[in-house]
Amino acid sequence: MNTRTFRITVRGAFDGLTEDQRAELLAAAPEHDMLRAEFTAEGHLTYDLAARPFFTFRFLDSGEAEEDILDATARAELAAEGWLAERGYGFKQLRSQAQDLSLAPLGKRQRREAARAGAQD
Repeated sequence: MNTRTFRITVRGAFDGLTEDQRAELLAAAPEHDMLRAEFTAEGHLTYDLAARPFFTFRFLDSGEAEEDILDATARAELAAEGWLAERGYGFKQLRSQAQDLSLAPLGKRQRREAARAGAQD
């Protein structure tokens, strides 16, 4: 059986931050800039608190079956909640979206590479 790769996005909004928490997040903002966004096993957080109170965690997980995406999504949500709770950051409107990359349509470059590989067989 092939291993499936899942991309999970967990979004929400900071809620009830103290002035110290807000200052802490603003100081760390360059590390969490949208331009540095990536999907990682640990989860990568992005936000722009100066513009709006929303945040996004991006997780990369895997599984053997299509149904494993549900467990991967639950793990991602728990990890995001844990990260926020550990730091005492309030949040609301947490929601997630997951994508099984094995079911994603191939891009132009991937189709071209697949055609080349097929022609060499």
